[in-house]
Amino acid sequence: MAAGAPRVFISHISGVAVFDPGGDQVGRVRDLVVMLRVGGKPPRVLGLVVEVVSRRRIFLPMTRVTGVESGQVITTGVVNMRRFEQRPTETLVLGELLDRRVRIVATGEEVTVLDISMVQLPARRDWEIDKVFVRRGKGGALRRRGETLTLDWSAVSGFSLEEHGQGAENLLATFERLRPADLANVLHHLSPKRRGEVAAALDDDRLADVLEELPDDDQVEILGKLKEERAADVLEAMDPDDAADLLSELPEVDQERLLTLMQPQDAADVRRLLSYEERTAGGLMTTEPIVLRPDATIADALARVRNPDLSPALAAQVYVCRPPDETPTGKYLGLVHFQRLLRDPPFTLVGSIVDTDLLPLPPGTPLSAVTSYLATYNLISAPVVDESGSLLGAVTVDDVLDHLLPDDWRETDLHGAAGAYHVGETRQDENRPADAR
Repeated sequence: MAAGAPRVFISHISGVAVFDPGGDQVGRVRDLVVMLRVGGKPPRVLGLVVEVVSRRRIFLPMTRVTGVESGQVITTGVVNMRRFEQRPTETLVLGELLDRRVRIVATGEEVTVLDISMVQLPARRDWEIDKVFVRRGKGGALRRRGETLTLDWSAVSGFSLEEHGQGAENLLATFERLRPADLANVLHHLSPKRRGEVAAALDDDRLADVLEELPDDDQVEILGKLKEERAADVLEAMDPDDAADLLSELPEVDQERLLTLMQPQDAADVRRLLSYEERTAGGLMTTEPIVLRPDATIADALARVRNPDLSPALAAQVYVCRPPDETPTGKYLGLVHFQRLLRDPPFTLVGSIVDTDLLPLPPGTPLSAVTSYLATYNLISAPVVDESGSLLGAVTVDDVLDHLLPDDWRETDLHGAAGAYHVGETRQDENRPADAR
């Protein structure tokens, strides 16, 4: 390596913005594509996996990268928008090499890969991997106690072998600031083996949030790889309606086994949701809306609305009911919109400002009627009440959209066709070499 050649550690560019020469953002870096070579030669860096605004992942060849600086990557502006598909000869650095156990060639000592750096070759736009940042000792909860060191790529061995039981701590650290939907997108693009390892490393609440954003097939696959006790814990942490949707994809015997392992109250909510037809108000609703008694004050209501764990749709209004406060509640009295809570004094009783004009939905209301109801009254959630007048739950607009969109909407692009190009682009196949020896 020539003196002064720039070196970039991969974890430092993960998630950074990619800009064209005009300063417009193209997307964000999600991984690095390399090709491993025989004889201890450093891998050649083929390009970056970039997630564009539509959440499509595209391939950006390193020959199109004009600068890799702190906090940004600059491209030539000629970007192929075809969806990235990993080839058998290619390896993803973040997805497949971080957390791998490798050996120091000189001593045979086993170490864990924490990070990997690349360097630009002199007088060229080509890049290659040059250094490996590793930790001595075993992984796990005490991983920070191990000594760390930086080694040449040729000084370690084991990258070409498929790893079983590979950890995921450093990969997760790279994506810890991602929203659940974005982390779900990361998991969806990993190999099934790596997806299972990352899911196993997430805590129950984080995994529950991510599962809610994954396609059905990925949800079932991940849940099936968890121990049954942990699978039940994750289902408890999910919103009841999402847990019910996931369980409905499983055979009845598996449903019952997992429900038996769940806490009785959580299982009861999910069982109740499973008893309704899927495309009805009862099958769409969540059983955990904000429920208040009529003698609660606006201050009480706003305190509940401020809960950061609530979705914006559920926080948009509170439902006023007689005790008990848990669904199914006592008699449903009406609702109070969030805007009304902001207009009246904090000591005002919610029972005195309740909106009784909107008729609630019966649990058997079909999806088309639920959609019309929300559109007609400009609502983002609606109460579901049974024949006895008890509040069963609330249908939110996001759950309605989930059932109106195509089944594979989480796997498709939000904008544009999969094969669209900017003017002047070349085909992706022409950007990536067939042989990188």
